[in-house]
Amino acid sequence: WLPGSSKFWWRTALPEAAMAQAYKRFLPLADRILVQKLKGESKTASGILLPDTAKHEMNQGIVKAIGAGRRNLKGELLPMSTKVGDTVIVPKYGGVEVKLGEEEYNIYRDEDIVGVIKAE
Repeated sequence: WLPGSSKFWWRTALPEAAMAQAYKRFLPLADRILVQKLKGESKTASGILLPDTAKHEMNQGIVKAIGAGRRNLKGELLPMSTKVGDTVIVPKYGGVEVKLGEEEYNIYRDEDIVGVIKAE
């Protein structure tokens, strides 16, 4: 219960701006990477709308947050191979699915990332 309010705190909705930025409160540990998968096309090149069952899942995503990195046997911090904002190729299977706010994200290890797509 919130003082001065008749609503319970767990029943109140978050403002849209807070929900859109919910991933910024998440900090991956060690060599983990938070990725938001790109959505599949909902329309063909000729303009035909596709139903949800006909869309295929994209194996590309945008890196939203990265951990500090993994340590080697000497205790030195190994650098991450990606940075926030990179477009990456992720494996079809694997990773951990999480929902932060209203958006769905996946968590992968740095070594699970297949590649980075560079802008031209």
